[in-house]
Amino acid sequence: MAELTTETGLYSGVLGIVDSTLRSLWIPNWLPAWCPTSESQLRAAEDMMLRCIKGKMSKKFVAVANGNQLWTLALDGSDGAAAGHHKTPVVLLHGFGGGVGLWALNMDALSRGRTVYALDLLGFGQSSRPCFPVDAEEAEVLFVDAIEQWRAQLGLEAMILLGHNLGGYLAASYALRFPSRVKHMVLVEPWGFPERPATLDQDRPVPVWVKALGAMLSPLNPLAGLRMVGPLGLTLVQTLRPDFKKKFVSMFVDNTVSEYIYHLNVQTPSGETAFKNMTVPYGWAKRPMLPRLGSLPPDAPITLVYGSRSSIDGHSGSTVKEMRRGSHVEIITIRGAGHYVYADQPDDFNQRVLEVCHQVD
Repeated sequence: MAELTTETGLYSGVLGIVDSTLRSLWIPNWLPAWCPTSESQLRAAEDMMLRCIKGKMSKKFVAVANGNQLWTLALDGSDGAAAGHHKTPVVLLHGFGGGVGLWALNMDALSRGRTVYALDLLGFGQSSRPCFPVDAEEAEVLFVDAIEQWRAQLGLEAMILLGHNLGGYLAASYALRFPSRVKHMVLVEPWGFPERPATLDQDRPVPVWVKALGAMLSPLNPLAGLRMVGPLGLTLVQTLRPDFKKKFVSMFVDNTVSEYIYHLNVQTPSGETAFKNMTVPYGWAKRPMLPRLGSLPPDAPITLVYGSRSSIDGHSGSTVKEMRRGSHVEIITIRGAGHYVYADQPDDFNQRVLEVCHQVD
């Protein structure tokens, strides 16, 4: 169960209360009008999240295949120095249900001496929200192809690729397909690495009624309940996840974070649907990453970052290190941090990531 809790941790409280009573409701075609949101409201909420960033930041849509676009932030930390422009940029990939605004505590610090990019993954945030293939492998390919097309459009030769949660899974998937484009991979509390234990049901018995209910409700997306409650959704986020307001209290004392999270996730659930189709019961990946990392070139460096208070199982990091003997694999544990390491302990997180970046030209 821990795998499901952490992968949808941002909204686990919402799911626990809302979905138990509302998941069986029919979802009418007019549901988007039921939720008080729009693209312009999401844009305004993101602007509020980013208002404390001090560096020189640019924003734009980057065209990828099939008419899709990826919303992109770039922060130039080179201060005009030629050396800074030649350093490998850092590219930030957010997790499930996230967006570029959640890096507000990190972008200034990480852009010291080099450019930092943050993009909304295809199907999330302000990026295009296409209809993904139902097949898990095809959905993953579409995510990764969009990242590669984005890189090519920007003319980046190589990247320090940092991904959190689902972003960590996609960073690894990208590195497997395009290893020459990744100078260093930083996987922050990555989702989808271990295989689902074959003995899960025996070790952790699940009541028959829970299995039956899960089978009945499985067609719905993970965050369907948030959209089902319509105008109550924002209040629900504020009430059930007050911890996110606390994570960003150094920047905001109002409901900026809750409003951003709400508007991110009550619009067309494109990436959310893709994520659901990439999972098996209890949140495990259909195509786990650990068995696939053997195809990664031995000279590909990996850093894994975990929070000491997270419910994510850090054994995956140890397994990667054991698998890749002779290769650079570093495991970093951030004290006092949970699953959202970059927001729980931003100063420590930023410093440790900068130390990793200093190893890369």
